[in-house]
Amino acid sequence: MRTFRGSLAVLWTYLLVMVALWAMNSAVLAQQAPPRSGDSTKLTQSDIDRMLPPTDMGAGVHASKEASPSTASMSTGPATPFDSAHIPNNPSAPNAQAIGAKTCNACHALEDLHASHAMHVQSFQVGAANTGPQAACEACHGPGSDHAKNPTAKGSIIAFTHGSASTPETQTAVCLGCHTGGARQHWLGSVHEARGLSCTDCHNPMVRYSAEGALAKSSINQVCATCHQDVLAKFNRRSHMPLPEGQMACTDCHNPHGSVTRPLLKTDTVNDTCYSCHAEKRGPFIFEHAPVRENCLNCHDPHGSNQQTLLVLPMPMLCQQCHTMSGHPNDLQTRQSMRNGLTPDERLMGRACVTCHTNIHGSNNPSGSMFHQ
Repeated sequence: MRTFRGSLAVLWTYLLVMVALWAMNSAVLAQQAPPRSGDSTKLTQSDIDRMLPPTDMGAGVHASKEASPSTASMSTGPATPFDSAHIPNNPSAPNAQAIGAKTCNACHALEDLHASHAMHVQSFQVGAANTGPQAACEACHGPGSDHAKNPTAKGSIIAFTHGSASTPETQTAVCLGCHTGGARQHWLGSVHEARGLSCTDCHNPMVRYSAEGALAKSSINQVCATCHQDVLAKFNRRSHMPLPEGQMACTDCHNPHGSVTRPLLKTDTVNDTCYSCHAEKRGPFIFEHAPVRENCLNCHDPHGSNQQTLLVLPMPMLCQQCHTMSGHPNDLQTRQSMRNGLTPDERLMGRACVTCHTNIHGSNNPSGSMFHQ
């Protein structure tokens, strides 16, 4: 009996503690309750837009526009997907009106079938706040009333071909309406833009040729090789970067949409680009090799070479571009000094100069002033 009364007392005490904790928790929650609709501390849409990270669409690109004056004139919009898409103005048909995708499909049924598999059309068909599902075609090609009245008139619609009346600037402005900022913040003024290229020279948003990027060919390397045939040929040389083997792409080093360097590097200098993979050559070294520190291209061709390790010339001819055999017998080494030449020289056997000067990129050895160690 006493055991039962003791258990009942313990249970009653436990219930009192739980009620007290519940009361304390309710008071805390009441203090932390969200503000009512009329409360001035409630987050607004502008607060949410300000707190969101920058994106490549809409208002989120304001940071990149301020950093790059070349994109300051581009319009802004909300930073939600597909909401910033709008029907662009066609300079060749300023009075044209939107007519809807159903009117376009009445004549372009085959194009609609092909484009239905593309990411852009599927996205627009979901519905954008400024366009609506019926503006899937006109979100890129502009209002189509003039084109529907006279389909053969050039310029009545924004066409993305070289033979059309739409200039590359007009074509690019359509794409940059959504895809501004990010990797494309330096497009205006880039070498590709200066050569009159438009986005559709490399991309085809109507057909899915590539797994990503809406490319005009199946891979980035094939797109670049369309114009850069001389660079493509270098990758067939005996010493080359592993691009043909599929271990890297042109965009690992270059940004085709524009950069602060003329060769469209993704970094500020050639050396910084090389160091992204060859970090052991970065240094700092106690004894530095001046041409190495200046530019890796002084000795190497990054795309491919018929010499070992991508060298622009065979050794010792490469070294003799700067060194006049100081500290050695004062005779210039030529191809005739090689093993199969008329005057073979033992100093050219094996690895030539680097047989002795092994750490040619730089040395941290206190006795390595001549890069021997």
